[in-house]
Amino acid sequence: MTALAQTAAKSTILSIVAAMGLGIGIVTIAGHVQAATLHDAAHDVRHATGFPCH
Repeated sequence: MTALAQTAAKSTILSIVAAMGLGIGIVTIAGHVQAATLHDAAHDVRHATGFPCH
């Protein structure tokens, strides 16, 4: 295995671990918040980014 292939493999593994950590964090945080609060937060983000709602 070349050095370039080893670096690519390490980068891929790091990306997978980071994605898993982010996903677990989102699920953990969302699991501890009330549904109405999540809805309001999503609604506010849609308005802030200019997307229409309802």
